[in-house]
Amino acid sequence: MSEVDGGWVALFSGGKESSWALHWALESGRDVRRLAIVHPPEQSQMYYAPAKTVTRLAARSIGIPTVDVALPITDIEPPDIGGDLGRPLEGRGDGEMETLESALLRLDSEFDGGLDGVVAGTVESEFQADRLRSMCDRVGCAFFAPLWQADPCDLLDAMLEAGLEIVFVEVAAPGFDESWLGRRLDRDALTDLRELHRERGIHILGEGGEYETVVTDGPHMSRPVAIEFESEWYGRWGRVRITEARLDSSD
Repeated sequence: MSEVDGGWVALFSGGKESSWALHWALESGRDVRRLAIVHPPEQSQMYYAPAKTVTRLAARSIGIPTVDVALPITDIEPPDIGGDLGRPLEGRGDGEMETLESALLRLDSEFDGGLDGVVAGTVESEFQADRLRSMCDRVGCAFFAPLWQADPCDLLDAMLEAGLEIVFVEVAAPGFDESWLGRRLDRDALTDLRELHRERGIHILGEGGEYETVVTDGPHMSRPVAIEFESEWYGRWGRVRITEARLDSSD
C-alpha cells in the first residue's frame, strides 16, 4: 500500500466527535476522500439512527463523498461505529468490524495511491481504539484518533470556540428532560452538563450513551443544515423526529 498520495476515510455519524475529528484531519492536511456512514440494514429495528437525513446533508455541505457500510443484523444492538465511537464494544460479535474492514479494502483498491488511513472520533475506550487500530493494521493503513484521551470539557470548549453548532437529538439519562431535545449545545448547555455530571455522574460528552447529537454547522462545512423536528418523549428518555432538513441557502 502506498504511503504517498493516498487517501483517508473518516468514520462519520454527523455527531460532535466524528465531526470534530474530521475537522482536525482536514486541518492537518490529510486527504479525506470518503466519509464512511455505518448503519444496519433498513429492516433492522435494533439500531436507531436519529438523524440520518441530517448526516447526509452535512456530508454534502462538507463536500466529501460518502460510502455506506451496512452492518449485519445480530441479536444485539450494533454500536455507533460509524462516527462517535464512544460506547463499549465488549461482548459483541466481529461482524461489524469485518464489514467495515471489507469496505476499507475495497477503497484501498479504488484510491489512487491506496488507502493511507482511517479517521475516528473515539475518545476514551481502550477496547474500541485497540480494535480499530488492529483493523487498520490488518488493512495496512494508519489510524488517526485526534480526540483520543482528551479532556471532555476541553473538547467541548474547543468545539464551541471553533463554531460547531451542535444539537441534542436524543437523551437517555437521569436529569435530562424533554426540554433538552432539539436544544443547542452552547455555553449555557455546557454549564448544565457540568452540573449534571456533578449531581448525576453523567459523562460530559455522553460517552455512556446519555445523549446523542448532530452537528448542523461548523468550519468544515460550506453551508449549515436547517432542521425542523418534533419531540418524542417516553417518560425517561426521548428523541427528536426530523420532519424537514435542508441545506440553508441564505447568505
